[in-house]
Amino acid sequence: MIDDALPPSVVMVRTDADLLDVPLFPEEESALGRPVEKRRREFVTARACARRALEQLGVEPAPIASGPRGEPLWPAGVVGSITHCRVLRACAVARAEEMRSIGIDAEVHDSLPDGVLRLVASPDEQARIREAPDGLCLDRVLFSAKEAIYKAWYPLARRWLGFDDVDLSLSLDERTFHARLLVPGPQVDGGQLTGFDGRWRVDGDVVFCAVVVAA
Repeated sequence: MIDDALPPSVVMVRTDADLLDVPLFPEEESALGRPVEKRRREFVTARACARRALEQLGVEPAPIASGPRGEPLWPAGVVGSITHCRVLRACAVARAEEMRSIGIDAEVHDSLPDGVLRLVASPDEQARIREAPDGLCLDRVLFSAKEAIYKAWYPLARRWLGFDDVDLSLSLDERTFHARLLVPGPQVDGGQLTGFDGRWRVDGDVVFCAVVVAA
């Protein structure tokens, strides 16, 4: 169910377990620093997923260090995104000739902690998700969608995008979302990017959101 959130040209590898038998490249060790054990498990597992995804894409193993905002630095000719939470770790990659950018995010399917929704959603967005069916945590879906949007935005714009810089609408029937940018977007194909479209899925205890910008 989660896999159909991405088009066929995107390779995704995911796991719900730690994958710790993959040695890190020196550049990755440097990016990781001296983390707590939980952070190291997440980082190594995410890089293990990335190795497998790149292999399926036909790309030789290469270090995936981190940029100034923690974003993964992909080999030349590749775009991708990494996510990790308590119940899912995943990596999605594609050829840059087919995709300009990818953003994925996974979250535990549970309501946001008290007070968080008003920090990440406008009053209009809060009103749109108020009538969620029983058992569906649309506040968490909204949060995850905005995280995925940022991951797709940053490689294109190279600047911050806040939670209040987009206006998000969710479709319950189609399991899709649209984000209208409230700040100037980057230039793409000679025109200015004005928004993002994505898909969301809930599978058991996982919320998964994906955004792609085609080349």
